[in-house]
Amino acid sequence: MHNDLRAYWKRRVFFLRDFLKERNIYLYAVELFGKGSPYEFDPFAQTNSWWSCLFPEQSFADLTATQITKRVFKKLDEIQPDVIIAGSVAFSSGALGLRWAKKHKKKFIMFDDAKATDVKRNFAVQSIKNLIINQIDAFWLPSTNYTDGYAALYSKKTIHYFFGFNCIDNDLFKFDGEKSFNNGKIISICRLVPKKNMENMLKIWQFVEENNDIYKLIIIGDGPLLNDLKKLAHELQLKRVAFLGAVPNDQLPAYLHQADAFISSSLAESWGLMVNEAMAAGLPVLLSDRINAAGTLLKEGVNGFGFDAANTHEMYKKVMEFIDLPELEKKAMSKKSLKIISAMDYENMGTQLLSALKILAVTPPKKLGIIPYLAINLWSGGYNTSGWDNVKQ
Repeated sequence: MHNDLRAYWKRRVFFLRDFLKERNIYLYAVELFGKGSPYEFDPFAQTNSWWSCLFPEQSFADLTATQITKRVFKKLDEIQPDVIIAGSVAFSSGALGLRWAKKHKKKFIMFDDAKATDVKRNFAVQSIKNLIINQIDAFWLPSTNYTDGYAALYSKKTIHYFFGFNCIDNDLFKFDGEKSFNNGKIISICRLVPKKNMENMLKIWQFVEENNDIYKLIIIGDGPLLNDLKKLAHELQLKRVAFLGAVPNDQLPAYLHQADAFISSSLAESWGLMVNEAMAAGLPVLLSDRINAAGTLLKEGVNGFGFDAANTHEMYKKVMEFIDLPELEKKAMSKKSLKIISAMDYENMGTQLLSALKILAVTPPKKLGIIPYLAINLWSGGYNTSGWDNVKQ
């Protein structure tokens, strides 16, 4: 259950439904809202009896906490799940899912791809959040790199940790034959919003063009900064930058296969699934150190290079370091990317979840004290995504 299960979640849910059904475990998908999502371009369109959207024509802002709570509880009462898997308790799905689970003495798994230190809150708010989260039964995190930050706040003795949900369908991005590295293209795919740091990308590309007469920067994506970025490219007199706008998802693999490397200069990413896609397409990656996926998937000098997102000189140096590599070394990086990402696939996701379910099945339910009980029953969650695109340096 989540506020919405669009984009990358769709294929994961279908895979998990089949994977678990083969083992006599039945998965139901519940989305809360049909509107108001950052992925609203991918509308709810499921006709399966096991997949529901509770408010298909409404957003969180259109509803009261009471309306949302009643509808969520009614659906959960119908399904009667033994385990609820939901997003962070900061969201309605997590907060209400945990409340229902505690009331009915069921298990609750919380998935999250933000690191525990990513969101700054005042002491009181953080304390209440910690109090609530400590009542869950398991964390489902993207990778073991997240463990230390979470374990510092939430005990591994009372909460089970497992990993690997932030995966994609790697097979969609595979290429046939041997990848060549004579294309002279570095590709960036992102929404053109402030946190993607594309102004700095264009500024360093001015120096790339001065020192290399082959490589071209391909920018795929749309967003409110598109015209401003085109204007900046013109002012910088960039000759080898192409803005391709939005590209249908099924066409992205072909563009990735035509590139020599993928670059992301983002100032913040809770994970960054385009990194998975680029590596599944066999690309070396050039990544900002603010992208959480880099901590797991980037091996410095092995399958790419990392840089400080706010340091344009360092970004430029790393881009040039890749450009100047012999083709054989670029091919070796490509093979390493494929090997690294192969361990983060749907099969691993399913195996990790199955293992967690087996452990939780024999784990006694937690006793709920009066203060956690009050906190869980007073908090109904939210869905504020307004600041997600506006991270500043």
